[in-house]
Amino acid sequence: MNRFTQLLSLGRMPGNKTLPFVAILFAVTLLASLGNLLVPEGSALHVSTYTITLLGKYLSYALLALAVDVIWGYCGILSLGHGAFFALGGYAMGMYLMRQIGDRGVYGNPVLPDFMVFLNWDALPWFWLGMDQFWFAILMVVFVPGLLAFVFGWLAFHSRVTGVYLSIITQALTYALMLAFFRNEMGFGGNNGLTDFKDLLGFDLQSDTTRVALFALTAFMLGLVYVISHLILKSRFGKVIEAIRDGENRVRFLGYRTERYKVGLFVYSAVVAGIAGALYVPQVGIINPGEFAPLKSIELVVWVAVGGRGTLYGAVVGALLVNYAKTRFTAILPDGWLFILGGLFVLVTLFLPKGLVGLVGQVRARFKPAKPSEESAV
Repeated sequence: MNRFTQLLSLGRMPGNKTLPFVAILFAVTLLASLGNLLVPEGSALHVSTYTITLLGKYLSYALLALAVDVIWGYCGILSLGHGAFFALGGYAMGMYLMRQIGDRGVYGNPVLPDFMVFLNWDALPWFWLGMDQFWFAILMVVFVPGLLAFVFGWLAFHSRVTGVYLSIITQALTYALMLAFFRNEMGFGGNNGLTDFKDLLGFDLQSDTTRVALFALTAFMLGLVYVISHLILKSRFGKVIEAIRDGENRVRFLGYRTERYKVGLFVYSAVVAGIAGALYVPQVGIINPGEFAPLKSIELVVWVAVGGRGTLYGAVVGALLVNYAKTRFTAILPDGWLFILGGLFVLVTLFLPKGLVGLVGQVRARFKPAKPSEESAV
């Protein structure tokens, strides 16, 4: 058996969905990219740039849902603040993109962004220094959400704050950050946020090629994070995490420092959310304090609940389906979407506790032929 056959066998192992997931993700990404770049616009097989951008945004959300599923589905920590980590990663990328505008802004200032010129600022704040370098911006995409998650997690988990109290604190953290970023004197564009981006690493953000490249990069990062998350959760570390979810006191009684495990997973989850935000901003073209809104963080939980928590691929499926439904329903019933979202969450909680993935498993189990008993075999 060669190595390729071994990989295929590994992907067909019961309960192991990693290889099929990555194969389907990359195949769809390749077909959509070729449909945009090589198929003429008049063809039925052509994929528009608008669709490519929309798919890229959905995949960014899927990456964010993956981060929530890691910490909620496997460790039992219901975080209502992951929108904050997503927004911080997005702001780090947005600051880099603003610095790339240079003197092409409305006021023609080669150093200061337009909103700073409008507010009569005469110098860049210290936290904007170095953000004109791509490598430094990427470092901040990872470092800032990770640092906030480490400080918050260390204080919360060492104080043994759990359950609904932890959820409320994470929600309060997100709300406090939203209020702070709304203030003009914070230096992040206030209510309007950061927008009017021109290019990324010298590539025009409006060109079809750049859009397809960002979409493909987002798909690659989603596949990579999925594989890494699977390896982490199947390792000894992951087994301890699941044990903490099912009975933290027993794990602590066995001598494990459970708070260290929870802090480590919380930081990893926050970093993934920050990367999702950094991929989201250049494709959507704006980042503003609305991304810190408590409703955003609650929506993340609904995505994971609808898809099925504790499965990884269920979170991705839930994020794609709910956001597609949001795109359709907000065009038809813009005032009714929140009621639909709330009703969907209630229905899933009452009738589908394992989400759509669990429903599929139940249907397959019902139609699966029963194994012959030992007596009938005799």
